[in-house]
Amino acid sequence: MVKLTIVGRVKDGLPLAQEARYMNNETTTSHNLSSNYKQQAEFLLNEISKGALPLPSMTIRVDHHSFNYLVVNGICFITLCDSSYPRKLAFNYLQDLQKEFDKFDNGLIHKITKPYSFVKFDSIISSIRKQYIDTRTQANLSKLNANRHRELDIVTGNMSDIVERRRNSEILETPAANNTPQISSLLWGSPRLEAIALIWTPIAIITVIAWILLWVSLVFTDDYLLSTL
Repeated sequence: MVKLTIVGRVKDGLPLAQEARYMNNETTTSHNLSSNYKQQAEFLLNEISKGALPLPSMTIRVDHHSFNYLVVNGICFITLCDSSYPRKLAFNYLQDLQKEFDKFDNGLIHKITKPYSFVKFDSIISSIRKQYIDTRTQANLSKLNANRHRELDIVTGNMSDIVERRRNSEILETPAANNTPQISSLLWGSPRLEAIALIWTPIAIITVIAWILLWVSLVFTDDYLLSTL
C-alpha cells in the first residue's frame, strides 16, 4: 500500500505538502519508522534538487519498501510503498497527484517559503491515496491491465548506493575547500622551519638594532660637526 507521500519544489528542494497521516497504527515504533522514512524522502528531494538524481522518474529500493518519484514542471512527487505494491499503480497515483497539483496557480506555488505550508494540497493527497489502498478495486485492476504487456521504462536504484555517493561527494569536496589552509599550516608548522626561525630570528633582531645604533651615531656625529663650525 501507499504509506507516505511528499510533494516538493525541485529548484530549492523545499517540501510543499505531505500526506496528513503516514502510517497506520501510530505506535511509538511505527512513528519512529514514519519519521525515518520521511527523512529519507526529504533526502531524495534534496538529491533531486542538487541534480544528483537527474532522471524525471525512478524507483528506489529501501528495506522492504520502494520510493517512487515523478518530476514534472519543476515539482517532485514522492511516494513510499510496500515492495510488493504494483509499481504501475504507484506511478498512476503520482500522475493523478500531478494532474491535481497543476490546477493550482504556479505563481502561488513559487511564493511558498515555509516547508509543508501548502496545506491545501494535504487533503487532496489523502483523498487520492484512498483510491489506491485496495489494488483489487475495478478501477485499479483496469489500470493494471491497461497496456499490461508494456513494461514501465523506469530505472530502479538502491537507497544505500545514493547515500554512499553523497557521502563520497562530500568527502571529495571537503579537502578541496580546505586545501590552502592545510598547506599553509603544514609549511609553517614544520620542525625545520621552526629550527630556522630559532636561529635566524635573534640574528635578524641584532642586525636591525646595530643598523639603528649606527644611524643614530652618524646623525649625532653630523650634528656635532655642524655645531663646531
